[in-house]
Amino acid sequence: MADDDGASSIPNSIPPHPSDSSLQKKHASVIERLANRNQTRLENSITRRSESDSSSSSTSSFLVRFSDSKRAIESDLAQCRLTPPEPSQVRSHLDGISASISDLEKLVAETSYSLPSYEVRASLKSISELKQSLEDLNSELLPKKKFSFKNKGTKKDTKSESKDLGLGNAGSMLTNKQQQASYIARDSPGIRDKDGEVLVKNFKGSDVGEFTISGLSSCEVKLIGSVRALFIHKLRNCKVYTGPVMGSILIDDVEGCTFAMASHQIRIHNAKNSDFYLRVRSRPIIEDSSSVRFAPYCVSYEGIEEDLKDASLGEETGNWENVDDFRWLRAVHSPNWSILAADERIDTVKISSTEG
Repeated sequence: MADDDGASSIPNSIPPHPSDSSLQKKHASVIERLANRNQTRLENSITRRSESDSSSSSTSSFLVRFSDSKRAIESDLAQCRLTPPEPSQVRSHLDGISASISDLEKLVAETSYSLPSYEVRASLKSISELKQSLEDLNSELLPKKKFSFKNKGTKKDTKSESKDLGLGNAGSMLTNKQQQASYIARDSPGIRDKDGEVLVKNFKGSDVGEFTISGLSSCEVKLIGSVRALFIHKLRNCKVYTGPVMGSILIDDVEGCTFAMASHQIRIHNAKNSDFYLRVRSRPIIEDSSSVRFAPYCVSYEGIEEDLKDASLGEETGNWENVDDFRWLRAVHSPNWSILAADERIDTVKISSTEG
């Protein structure tokens, strides 16, 4: 009986040792960290999958639109070749096909920043082939007339002897035949044929569409405010600093120059020994160029942040260093361009609004 009473006095459980409690806390902490890590990985995986699906959907949508337009143009070309229009209607037919090609170029330009670079290259190659087919057709139907691509509604100055840059509405690449041909200068505001001057234009409060800079030597050009498109041709030893360009920039035939500019699309043809300080939504494109270097945008003036924001260029994309060389198709880095070393870059270019 005494034994039973003694047994009844023994505690039902033994309190855990302090060290056991500490181990339990550490174990719980480890479990919590692992659970948080797995949750983070799961969320990141879902985000990446969502971004990939979105990008794939955007690319697929572009490819469908591009293919449909391309087939329609090819059909028009084939129809003109099989059943030539009446002589009085040949020109209008060819101009209509040219306008369709320009629209296709615009589609590529407007979506190129969200497309894989190989899709952009393939699309531009297809466009070049369409242009070549149209030029061949023109030679068959109008052998005595010189043909060049025209923008819809763009006027030309037939008296000018300078070269046109050959851009479509969105700043298209030049074909080989276009590069070698003589072009009529764009009938647009601009700065032309100057030597050794400082040239300042203030576009604040104005509504300028296309602007041309052509035929300059040893000049410094400063553009304050925004324009919709910028064409630069035949510059030697010049410096060009611009505010945001809401559309495209084409630079052709420049040497020994420095450019600082922001735009949705920038294409550079036949540039040598020149530096480019860029902010750009899509990947910069170079062709037939050598010894060109790239760095981030470095222009400042009062109100530039608002101008950049209005042009949808308020954020740095990093694309200034993602250059596509369309004459270099190998897997290794193109020898024609490089990143400008930080210690060789110019300081921020500050432009006073009173200069314009």
